[in-house]
Amino acid sequence: MSELSTAFVKLHARLTPVTFVPEVRLHQADEPIGLWELTEGEFRSSQPPPFWAFAWAGGQGLARYVTDHPELVAGRRVLDLASGSGLVAIAAARAGAAAVRAVEVDERAVAAVALNASANGVRVDAELGDILDGDAADAEVVLAGDVFYSEAMARRMLRFLLRAARASALVLVGDPGRAFLPRERFRELAAYDVPVPEALESVRVKRTTVWELNPAPPGAAR
Repeated sequence: MSELSTAFVKLHARLTPVTFVPEVRLHQADEPIGLWELTEGEFRSSQPPPFWAFAWAGGQGLARYVTDHPELVAGRRVLDLASGSGLVAIAAARAGAAAVRAVEVDERAVAAVALNASANGVRVDAELGDILDGDAADAEVVLAGDVFYSEAMARRMLRFLLRAARASALVLVGDPGRAFLPRERFRELAAYDVPVPEALESVRVKRTTVWELNPAPPGAAR
């Protein structure tokens, strides 16, 4: 985690409670479009958009579910994929997970996860890298919030999650109705109406579902 990335997060995001999970505070951008436009030129080269600066609906729903059902992660090793701000990872750590690993491809997101974990008084091991062609290592629970937003990402993510589930990990996904979620692979656990920035989602509330992945092929007995 570079000092420049940490400074960037502190400069452009303010530590505030998450709307749907007020138990957690995150560094969040006050004005989404301004920060998005600021980083747009870098995105055309190598820097991803500032996904870390917002509490996306899928992550909020999943974090709410983990917070309300701590027994799912308590005492277990947890992996949070495409962690963004670290919201879901922090919720798992607060719920008593034995260890939490948060993986991101954006150096600024890794910085944000570290800052946010510290602000919430929990330990999260923030890691920079793309692990989707590998496996979940020793994770007993794999969490992914709002990761089915593109076809290419959805294909890679599903393959990874299936490998984790077939290795006996509990795989939970939070999704606000993204087009590329393969719903036939999942079992619904809960649904919430999650407040979101209208500038990002064009609505003020997104219906968000928490799903459990079924590793068996569609139509097979569970």
